[in-house]
Amino acid sequence: MYVGLAMDRHVPTITSDTLIIKADRMMEENRLWILLVVEDGKLKGYVAKEDIRAALPSGATTFSKHEINYLLSRMTVKELVRSSMPTVTPETEIEVAAKIMHDKDLAGLAVVDTKNQLRGYISRGSMLAVLVEEMGLELGGNRIVIEAEDRKGLMAEISRLFFDLGVNILSTSTFFRGNQRLLVFRVRTDDSEGLERVLTDKGYKIAGPERFEQEWA
Repeated sequence: MYVGLAMDRHVPTITSDTLIIKADRMMEENRLWILLVVEDGKLKGYVAKEDIRAALPSGATTFSKHEINYLLSRMTVKELVRSSMPTVTPETEIEVAAKIMHDKDLAGLAVVDTKNQLRGYISRGSMLAVLVEEMGLELGGNRIVIEAEDRKGLMAEISRLFFDLGVNILSTSTFFRGNQRLLVFRVRTDDSEGLERVLTDKGYKIAGPERFEQEWA
């Protein structure tokens, strides 16, 4: 999966001349923590919600209502724009974007092309949607987790067994725990218990939630 296939193409944006009060209203209406600043289609940076709120007159100000209205009619986000921000391209692998967001504790990333033209935005919500899709949850079926020592050909070996049994694999995922692999299969079968018995008889270890109860107790 690539970022370009999961990103949101309809992203609220502003320019450096946008009034602060308008930017604040856009953030509230769209529940945003940042607004991307775009001019002539190119990404110039972003403004953060905390900067917007800090720039707005507080309730403790000594300005009159007329003075406040005058200020709000002239204050733009120009001085609040942060120019340095990590970005990704549509061709970026989705897991690479997820790692950037995790490492930098970001709620999302702007997606730009090689000319820095804004193409969209990838959010944590988009990432979760990709996870649900890749794990095959909405396809139904049964979830079977096999714990095994990491070795060459393991996935192919089990996939061949499923094929021979006439079991359709809907999705697969791999997780590592030390030198062990957790192979997560979502399969379509009318007899999941029978399938687990066959796997056990073949020497594979089924890892249900009870296998890890001590770790989260």
